[in-house]
Amino acid sequence: MVNININGVNLSVEEGTTLLEAAQFLGFPIPTLCHMEGLSPYGACRLCVVEIGEGPKARLVTSCTSRVEEGLRIRTASSRVMKARKMILELLLASCPQSKVIQDLASKFEVRRQRFRQEHEDCILCGLCVRMCEEQMMAKAIGFRGRGEKRSIGTPFDIRSEQCRLCGGCMYVCPACQLRCTYTEPDKAICGGCANIYPPCVEKEQFDDMMCYMDPCVACEIIKKIEIK
Repeated sequence: MVNININGVNLSVEEGTTLLEAAQFLGFPIPTLCHMEGLSPYGACRLCVVEIGEGPKARLVTSCTSRVEEGLRIRTASSRVMKARKMILELLLASCPQSKVIQDLASKFEVRRQRFRQEHEDCILCGLCVRMCEEQMMAKAIGFRGRGEKRSIGTPFDIRSEQCRLCGGCMYVCPACQLRCTYTEPDKAICGGCANIYPPCVEKEQFDDMMCYMDPCVACEIIKKIEIK
């Protein structure tokens, strides 16, 4: 067993456990876009970053691909982590503003606008469809092509793959396929329909780390019920 500390809570886990699995075991919420149970970890979206270590040696790592180490101290919601997640969400919104999944995450993390040029792409290169096709459907009908800015997902030579069974698994897991709004203006890219406009029960400004890990927040749910009445 490996002894670690997550958000001040000591925990013993089996060797080889990922930081994401350890945090989820304790109920600490960590957002992910490219991770799905049953598929190999990929670490593409970077939303699951956590802070490990202490002092000047502390660094951000993807929790879905990082394994536990003896004595490791992990913070899942420090100010540094939250700032990084908000920046990543802004970039994702600039790339794919119509995604319901991304919009909901942006609203949850209080991202009210994104400061980057709107691209309106139909893919965020999370790799979920590629791994689903290869690891669950055993088809390998699609895959990554090119590198850098030219990187994309498709079939070899853009020819329909004979291995494709039209199962729809790739579309089922794709966060970009789950569309909601059709806004084309950057200031309207975030739906915000589910945003909680009231402050939570804990004053976040007084703390470096997030203090409430309940998901959904009990206080927020009570406020919503009062509003409905």
